[in-house]
Amino acid sequence: MDYNTQREPLIMPEYGREIQNMINYTVNVPDKAMRQVCAETIVKMMATKVTNRYGDTNFEQTLWDHLYIISGKKLEIDWPFDVSKAENIQARPEPMKRPDINEHVRLRHYGCLMEKIFEKLKTMPEGDERDELVRLAANQMKRDLINWGHGSMDDEKVADDLARFTDGRIQLDLSRFTFDNMNMSSNEGQRKTPGNTKKRRQ
Repeated sequence: MDYNTQREPLIMPEYGREIQNMINYTVNVPDKAMRQVCAETIVKMMATKVTNRYGDTNFEQTLWDHLYIISGKKLEIDWPFDVSKAENIQARPEPMKRPDINEHVRLRHYGCLMEKIFEKLKTMPEGDERDELVRLAANQMKRDLINWGHGSMDDEKVADDLARFTDGRIQLDLSRFTFDNMNMSSNEGQRKTPGNTKKRRQ
């Protein structure tokens, strides 16, 4: 039996095996005038295989470029277009560098937003606006610590980090500062007891 896996790989599958076979045949036609006629006929057939590209710019040029590529650059004819750059069609752009959002973040559990807030607090003058931002920042820092499991109830950790990341500009007075009520969203700490565990049926 004739399996696809045993056949020559298709260079451009969208045109099918018949087109590729015709191009391979045309490459070996000894008469140049006949090769020219065959090539022009093949291009017309290729156009019927990719009707969704009719509106593309330089559609005909693209067909001749594809003919050149499928022939392995071996087809000797009078090309109606410059096909010297045909291989650029298959060239892939260089992969873009994936930005590392944590590249400049000193502690990932606080994230980029908190990093910007720390920088903002360094330059803010004392006053109600800075006090409000400090309150918001401290509470968010505590939420982050809870979510990441870093000393979930350690208020001193928040105060220490806040002072460290603002170069000492913000000193949180824990004797006067009151954190928001943090509601744990996880089920941690909810242990099963004999009183709330259903008995198995006998």
